[in-house]
Amino acid sequence: MSVQTLHDDQGPWRLNVDVRGRGSHCVLRSLTPRIGPELIATGAAALEVAERHGLPAPRLLAKDLDGRVAGAPATLETVVAGSTTWPRAVPVARLRAAGAALAQVHAIPLEPRLHLPLRTRPIAVDDFASDRRQGLMATSRLLRTADDPPLGRTVFVHGDVWPGNMAWTNETSCTLIDWKTAGVGNPGVDIGELRKQIAITYGLTATAAIVHGWEQASGTSATNLAYWDAVAALNTPTTLFSTLATARRDAFLQAALNRLEHDA
Repeated sequence: MSVQTLHDDQGPWRLNVDVRGRGSHCVLRSLTPRIGPELIATGAAALEVAERHGLPAPRLLAKDLDGRVAGAPATLETVVAGSTTWPRAVPVARLRAAGAALAQVHAIPLEPRLHLPLRTRPIAVDDFASDRRQGLMATSRLLRTADDPPLGRTVFVHGDVWPGNMAWTNETSCTLIDWKTAGVGNPGVDIGELRKQIAITYGLTATAAIVHGWEQASGTSATNLAYWDAVAALNTPTTLFSTLATARRDAFLQAALNRLEHDA
């Protein structure tokens, strides 16, 4: 058996297991400094929902949520085909397809349940806005804003939609991976997060294609985009990984706040 780490030597891990002379690949997820038992359980529950509804996602092979067999809570899932690398130029067709992929997830109405809780922001393991309010992180004038979420109907949400969690086999076909912060919430939780990530990567104008793809696939209009854009932007560190990334995040947030003020 060979083991390959997929993220900073802390998991998940890709396993190549020799079974009767044939190699078999799978992904092992278990505890890390940032991932506790509840997120392992959420990932398993999310993959079960995804399989039940035929979503493009890894398939759950095994789960040991109490760690009695593996020694720690763990899951095994299939390895999906495709690449998570995105091109330098703005990939409009891919962005529309990403919106359509999210619409498939959001077409599943769901109430909060065990291991799939209500999500009012993306990436449940982080709450940078709360850190700033408590003085645990520096802030800025632009980031001092918050509001109650306009939930509306609740649906299945992925919870951590960014380019690294989308494996592409071509420009219009992707598989969503890493479901550990999935749950139930408003579609805006995912739409706003992906729009923020794309704004940071390609600039503000690239984000419209995501909404076009989502609306075309869902047959409905995306609502409260300005609010969910702001929520996604606020759930970031005050300073990002580069000056350009921080500037693009701020431009994305400012545009959201301008629309919120205009609609008020």
